Parts: sequence; structure tokens; C-alpha cells
Amino acid sequence: MKIGILGTGHIGKTLVATLSATGHEVKVANSRGPETIGPDVLAQGGRAVSAADVVLDVDIAIVSVPLNRLPDIAPFIGRSASSTVVIDTSNYYPQRDGRIDALEDGLTESLWVADQLGRPVVKAWNAIGSDSFAKKGKPAGSPDRIAIPVAADDEQDRKIALALVEDTGFDGFDAGVLAESWRQQPGTPCYCTDLSRQEMPGALAAADPARSPKLRDLAFEAVLERMSGSGARDPGADYLVRLNRALFL
Repeated sequence: MKIGILGTGHIGKTLVATLSATGHEVKVANSRGPETIGPDVLAQGGRAVSAADVVLDVDIAIVSVPLNRLPDIAPFIGRSASSTVVIDTSNYYPQRDGRIDALEDGLTESLWVADQLGRPVVKAWNAIGSDSFAKKGKPAGSPDRIAIPVAADDEQDRKIALALVEDTGFDGFDAGVLAESWRQQPGTPCYCTDLSRQEMPGALAAADPARSPKLRDLAFEAVLERMSGSGARDPGADYLVRLNRALFL
């Protein structure tokens, strides 16, 4: 498929590499210009372009930027064809994104994203840590393969995203419609806990909309404390998975 990816953060970089390696035609852009995208990002065949061009003539547009940047992305998404499937990988962290009243009042994150972009979206690749995503992909059929939930209102769009998740080395798990995608937001049992396909249904069912924002914020503060104490820029996948499992499951 022809895929355009907006964002070269940790998740975006891995998406460029894995989707290019499996034969998709991938374009990628960031906010700073194509000349700032390093060869490591493009090593598997991705092509750096401008943000204005990245969603033109593509089947899939993947938005992988911090949630507070999404209003800035909307004009670019508006240039894509109406048939282009838009996939959102973002998560809401008020400490980083600033307070968004609609989300604080309980609106599902991806419904807010769809409103900001003016397009239906698919929620995918948001519920896995960037280190796990980069390092823990495995071939289909592996007994301990990690599952990634995918939610969308359009069934065909959801099927496309599920297949792309499989291409990145993880089991795609059908998490239903977008209104239920709060079950894969930060603070819920399936969020960055590296669960299997067999474990995913119980985790989604156990999600608690009242508790998850509190647990999200607790985990965020715990990570900041660990990083300030150790001086590390990244606490590492193993620590994050252990922390999230202890808090969310």
C-alpha cells in the first residue's frame, strides 16, 4: 500500500522501518523538513518528503505526533483524498499536552482527534511502548507475540489497520468501534503492558473510565521521578512494562 507517515518520533520511526521492510511504499515527514530526517529512519526504503506532500496520493495516512500538535496537522490531512484511511497513534497526557477540557470531561481521545482532523480515524499503535514496539515484534504465530488493539467505526478501515499491525510484527486485535477506544487509552489494563492476544479481551473488559486517568498520571509521575533520579532520558521498556502492569492490571 501507499502510506504517508506524519511524525518521526519513536513510534513514527519504527512505523517507517517496519512498514517499508514489508514492502509498502512509505513516505515520511516531520515539522522541520525532509532534510532533517536521518538515514537511519529511511534505511528500509522510506522516503522523506515535506509535510504538505506526505498525505497526497496515499492509501493510508498515519498521524504519529503528540496529541497537542494535532490541530496543526489538520490542514495537511485535509489535503488527502476522502478515501485515505487516517490512523491516529496519539495519547493524551495533560502534563505534556496541556489541559483539554473535553477530554477531562470524559470524551474519548480519538473522537476528539477525529473532530480536530475533520476526518474519521482509526486508533492503533497507541497502546504499546516505543521500546517494545521497536524491539519486540515477532513473526506471526509466535506463541508469545504481543497484541495491539485497533479501534475504528468503519469495519473495512479497521481490517486494513489490523493487517498493517500484523506487518509491523504484532497481533492485531479488533477492539471495536471508536467510542470504545477509551479502553486502550493510558491508565487502562491493556496500555503498554505487552499482553498477548489471549490476554487482551479480559484487559479491555476490565478498563475503568473513572480510575484510568488517575493511574495514567501516577505512572507519568513515577517515570519522571525515576528519570530525574537516574539521569536517564528513557527508563527502558522493562521498567515501563513492570510499572504499568503493577498499576493498571
